[in-house]
Amino acid sequence: MKGVSATPSYVVMQPTTLCNLDCAYCYLPFRKDDKRMPVAVSAAVAEAVAPWSRTQRFSIVWHGGEPLAAGRDHLAALFAPFGPAVEHHIQTNATLIDDAWCDFFQAHDVRVSVSVDGPEHRNGERVTRGHRPAYDRIARGIRVLRRRDIPFSALCVVGRPEPGLATELYDYFLDLGCEVLGINVEEQEGVNERTNRHPAADVTAFWSELVAAWRRDPRIHLREIEWSLRYAAAVLDGNADAVLPRRLDPIPTVAHDGSVVLLSPELAGFHDPRYGDFTSGNVLTTPLAQILAGAAGTPWIAEFLEGVEACRRTCPYFGFCGGAHAANRYFEHGRFDVTETDHCRNSKIRLLEGVLDHARDHEPTAV
Repeated sequence: MKGVSATPSYVVMQPTTLCNLDCAYCYLPFRKDDKRMPVAVSAAVAEAVAPWSRTQRFSIVWHGGEPLAAGRDHLAALFAPFGPAVEHHIQTNATLIDDAWCDFFQAHDVRVSVSVDGPEHRNGERVTRGHRPAYDRIARGIRVLRRRDIPFSALCVVGRPEPGLATELYDYFLDLGCEVLGINVEEQEGVNERTNRHPAADVTAFWSELVAAWRRDPRIHLREIEWSLRYAAAVLDGNADAVLPRRLDPIPTVAHDGSVVLLSPELAGFHDPRYGDFTSGNVLTTPLAQILAGAAGTPWIAEFLEGVEACRRTCPYFGFCGGAHAANRYFEHGRFDVTETDHCRNSKIRLLEGVLDHARDHEPTAV
């Protein structure tokens, strides 16, 4: 893996900074402000991605704030410049979903992912602006999706891995009816300064337990477990080098004002005396393809690539991980050329160890 690819597989778009919730672990700095993306920004991105969408599967991921807080009319106007080959994905807290939004999702063939942290008692961090529990509103929105037969994915944040939690969560999401489940161990990033350091044995046991729960009833696509199993299969087949791309996906994040942050959406909206505002350009003044082509000229990205190479030289998990994420390096260590982070320990190293521990514990005995 050398450098940053100039051809992304998707673009993250911020239709509004506003969120109607105030989750304790949220990393977004401007979620109380309603700064909406002008249609001119969307049109500039649509023009840039049109060639890519003709040659590969291509997605626009609408991620806020809360994207639905932009309103249906404005979101429809932002969608309009994109051609039919582009897939639209929305990450939502589900609290605003009603039949009118379901009509919108169906009309625009939107792929929906909802954020919910498991059963009601596991959602204490997901609260309204008045710091009241949001779970009832989240559950109501999900019920509308199910009634309208709209498939959805789910994203769950785990604050503290503990025995029994993985099984509880998996059973909940089976009953919830989601097709895909992603599990994020809470990260220290953005305005969330809470530490995410946990005993290694607890995190490894959590992932191992999750594998066991999934194997009993594998109806859900379990994102992290499937990543791990694909990597393990590639190693056994002697194709581990093919798992990681030759160049990093740039993951361009286009903020409400058109500014572009590469590699880590979590850096958008922040400023540092050493690195500036982390942006690599603005689509209103520079074509996105040109911004991507010049990615290595962004000072912090050059430093990050040095850190990736350090990971390659020193970490036995590099083939699976590909190097600690840029935002985690920065928010945990204040720079980008460091290597191991708490996030990569929790969600990469311990994940793979948990999958392997489960495999060892359930290895068939010789007859």
